[in-house]
Amino acid sequence: TSQAYPSRGELDIHNFISWADVERDLSAWLGNNIQHAAARELYNIEKMIKLSNDPKLVDAWRKMTTSDHLYYMCTKWFNDGDVHKYFNPYESPYEGFIAFMNVLNDMVLRLKIQGIKLNPDDEPLISETPSAIMEKTIAKAKEITG
Repeated sequence: TSQAYPSRGELDIHNFISWADVERDLSAWLGNNIQHAAARELYNIEKMIKLSNDPKLVDAWRKMTTSDHLYYMCTKWFNDGDVHKYFNPYESPYEGFIAFMNVLNDMVLRLKIQGIKLNPDDEPLISETPSAIMEKTIAKAKEITG
């Protein structure tokens, strides 16, 4: 154990590292627009979820924070694509994104039913629909690939 041995020094790592993919960075989880949108919307509702004091809702939200959900939305198809497809229960990253956003929308509805004000103006908490984000992503991909 770490308690049994003295420290040999400090290790200063300036960038995030991971076990995944050739890049060994966070791109498997936050490498595209849909992953960023999903993570942003997930953490946008954190405060309201915790204010709900609803153990089932808090538990469900915490399960949504597991990294697998963002991993399923990865769009890498080159060296690492087969690995992503093998571990992915969805036919495509976009299906994973839609399922994820549908769960978040359900959570927002449950908060509203409990009477929890989502934000000062009580505007929609989810800033963009899944289809709007997908349309932007597809347009960007077409722009890049010509």
